[in-house]
Amino acid sequence: MARMELKDVTKSYGSVEVMRDINLAIDDGEFIVLVGPSGCGKSTLLRMIAGLEPISGGEFTIDGARMNEVRPRDRDIAMVFQSYALYPHMTVGRNMGFSMEIAGAPKEDRARKVAEAAKVLGLEKLVDRYPRELSGGQRQRVAMGRAIIREPRAFLFDEPLSNLDASLRIEMRLEIARLHQALKSTMVYVTHDQVEALTLADRIVVLEAGRIQQVGSPLELYERPANKFVAQFIGSPTMNVLPATPDEAGVRLPQGATLDLGREIATLGTVELGIRPEHIDVVDPAQGDIRAKADVVEHLGSDTNIYVRTEHQGGLMVRVHGNIAMTPGAPLGLRLQRENLHLFAADGTALGRKPALAA
Repeated sequence: MARMELKDVTKSYGSVEVMRDINLAIDDGEFIVLVGPSGCGKSTLLRMIAGLEPISGGEFTIDGARMNEVRPRDRDIAMVFQSYALYPHMTVGRNMGFSMEIAGAPKEDRARKVAEAAKVLGLEKLVDRYPRELSGGQRQRVAMGRAIIREPRAFLFDEPLSNLDASLRIEMRLEIARLHQALKSTMVYVTHDQVEALTLADRIVVLEAGRIQQVGSPLELYERPANKFVAQFIGSPTMNVLPATPDEAGVRLPQGATLDLGREIATLGTVELGIRPEHIDVVDPAQGDIRAKADVVEHLGSDTNIYVRTEHQGGLMVRVHGNIAMTPGAPLGLRLQRENLHLFAADGTALGRKPALAA
């Protein structure tokens, strides 16, 4: 296992700085997931850790040793890419043990290591097959087995499941979770998939425009986002954000309803309210904080997603547990659960949730 740390790391291409002020400590055995929109720098950061991209400024250490100038092969890190990159003319077993083969390891040692990795990944019956005879999920397991055999200090994953279909993604997500539990190794994982991030990570690192926006546990980021960007990026469907005007009683919505969030809110100036779709109750139009009309209704079985149109707030999204009878165009009232409201300042900084504000 390995403890890794990035201190004031920057990355530039010529005069263009694409990453700055990257400070992150990764503990031994921790599973870190890097997320963010396309172009935010998550794959670049992973490649700097691997040594495939030079670090322009700052310092990267593994167990206290500076790694900036150390070659990728000497960092003792294994990387699993989006592409399986298997040798088509080699069997599964030889693909997995090829790094030991080119290093001159004895044949019996290679066979033992391949057997151990195959057992961990459920590939025992496939070691004599060729990649063309495997499914996508099986090929990705072979790619992970190739990394396991090296017994590295840390594993890096660059969107390893993005080429798989939905059912295989679920299967492989469970495989990676089991792998981490079995090996207890340090893992850094890049993905754009919300479910992968929230279910696999010990901590999530949210990146945007080359900067870290927040680092925390999945639940912390979901319930206590540091700013509006994180609030709307973490969680699917995304958080609703509504304009609001502070007054003596709390905040006033554009339709005129006032939410009692405490008199201290009046000193904050311009604010926005955040509320997740599952924290909005559907009520009689006369009893809601917001009057709306159903626009699109999605029946998902376990839940119902209702996209609504309002007169002043534009579109909002509501998630209701179970199936409810709702047709497009139907009038409805929306009641915002006070205990689950988030407040954001004009610059997007989170001001807290309602209970914290009232304390």
